[in-house]
Amino acid sequence: MIQDEQELKDILTKSWSQKTSSKWTKECPSCGQCSVTALVIQDRYGGSILKTKVGGSWHFYNSINGGVYDFTSDQFPQRIVYQNIPSSREEAFLDTNEEQYLYLRSAFSQNINSFYKET
Repeated sequence: MIQDEQELKDILTKSWSQKTSSKWTKECPSCGQCSVTALVIQDRYGGSILKTKVGGSWHFYNSINGGVYDFTSDQFPQRIVYQNIPSSREEAFLDTNEEQYLYLRSAFSQNINSFYKET
């Protein structure tokens, strides 16, 4: 279960980079990170991957123990209307690649471990 959503968002923001999404920018670090983030969060916390349409594209996020977690929603200027359509790891992987996934998984693991050592 996710204890502190804002702490986790801060750790993810520190973990995202151009290596985890080609759309990443300093001004909008969550841009293009939805699928790769949903995969890494599922690795760590379990649950399922959901999707919803934003504009003309699919947006991926997580459902864990009945809670819905979208750590990349701030990449969109408009409010998201969540459809909570069940998705899968395979479908989320269609929106990223193995290299980006492995890089984020490693960066997130390092950053979360060092964060909790410091606190």
